Amino acid sequence: MHLERPVRNVPLARQVADQIRQLISSGSWPVGGKIPGENELSVELGISRNSLREALRALVHAGLLEARPGDGTYVRAASELGVTLHRRVGAGDLEEAFEVRSMLEQRGAGLAAERATDAQLAAIRTALRQRDAARDSGDEAAYVAEDLAFHEAVVQAGGNSLLAELYAHLQDAVRTNITQTLAWDASARIESLHHDLLAAIEQHQPRHAETVAAALVEESRMIHHQRLKEEA
Repeated sequence: MHLERPVRNVPLARQVADQIRQLISSGSWPVGGKIPGENELSVELGISRNSLREALRALVHAGLLEARPGDGTYVRAASELGVTLHRRVGAGDLEEAFEVRSMLEQRGAGLAAERATDAQLAAIRTALRQRDAARDSGDEAAYVAEDLAFHEAVVQAGGNSLLAELYAHLQDAVRTNITQTLAWDASARIESLHHDLLAAIEQHQPRHAETVAAALVEESRMIHHQRLKEEA
């Protein structure tokens, strides 16, 4: 997806903000990524930097972007729903977030065992293989990214687009907390459960897939609480 020069009968800042929203929601500008600089964007859009800044300020205010002085502007959330969930998780009990994540992952895994296509199974296998490779190489950032990609691929394979969207937004909201439980030395059981989940989906065993998915989230929850105790 590319940016298009605005038309002149609608406020420029609103048009630019809408286009940027689409780039974010489509994944062209992923959460956590740095967006192009003001000079580059203003030239591509054919508008002044003042109009561009107005659009960016609106998106920062909405919570979709984050301006980091001296560094640039980064994507903070994929949608306003993601922003709301960020705030809700930050202000609430992380235990509730784990419970909701468990429900979504359980149902997503069960549906994936029933509905996953060959292409979706291949995507799940690839994410798990890359996750294992990142663990073996000691690349923690890649390990976290591939672990999240694995779980998202499982939920997407369930074929329920609304469930997948809700899960993606919740995952963004608890990403920081989840990351704390994803070091490769945290639990050997976590490693085996990931492979068990893939096997259950491949073998079209929805109930077993749901049981394994629930066990994975519970193991992560226990690790998280243990680390909180250690840090106290």
